[in-house]
Amino acid sequence: MYEPIRTKSVHAHGPHRSREEELDIRLAGHFTALLTVTDELRVLAPAAALDDAAARLALRVERLLGHSPLRAAPTEGVADAAHVTALHQRAHMLAGQALVVATQRGDAPSTALAAERLHAHAGFLFP
Repeated sequence: MYEPIRTKSVHAHGPHRSREEELDIRLAGHFTALLTVTDELRVLAPAAALDDAAARLALRVERLLGHSPLRAAPTEGVADAAHVTALHQRAHMLAGQALVVATQRGDAPSTALAAERLHAHAGFLFP
């Protein structure tokens, strides 16, 4: 009939994360992705507001994970308006995702940061 399973299940025992830990990891991931896009925007369209946002995003990720986020080196290039708009769209989407997770966590500082970034990128996209 059926041959018995001879290997251990990939769903076997082991340490499991709590819901809060999973939400922390997801939120840190969204903020790290948002930080990467923010760093790209800082190179293509420098602004003090973006510098401030990048610093606060990095600090928030550090508080969530316990260590500084990995940061990719932004690409050098010409500030093509279509590319800058696409980056703002991506940042807007990431900020929205972070806002949802931060709200689920009940994390007021993260919720405020995500909402602020969502509003800032929406201001660029929908003047």
